[in-house]
Amino acid sequence: MTKHKRSIPNRSFRVADQIQRDLAELIRDLKDPRIGMVTITGVDVTPDYAHATVRFSLLVGDTTECETALNEAAGFVRNGLFKRLSIHTVPTLHFQFDRTTERAAELNALINSANASRAKED
Repeated sequence: MTKHKRSIPNRSFRVADQIQRDLAELIRDLKDPRIGMVTITGVDVTPDYAHATVRFSLLVGDTTECETALNEAAGFVRNGLFKRLSIHTVPTLHFQFDRTTERAAELNALINSANASRAKED
């Protein structure tokens, strides 16, 4: 009789969180000048742990160059993750620029301009 493995609740969230923490350290050590001040904003892992979409924001630098550089260094970074993580399958990394901070700044500017125009009317 074979035993069925019980799925561990929220395991994929914990794995994604650990990948996010480890990636932050590994990316900091990269020597590529195209990679600026990067912040890892989130990691989404597929259920089979084969692929991970890594969302990042950038404080200084060109977003397309940085995204290209990170995707080129994905194999090297994945190798570093393999040494740190104790899971059977280390996912293939796909880096994607996260525009939520830009959108938040745009919305904040719109709200401020609306409040300023309302204050002028009153």
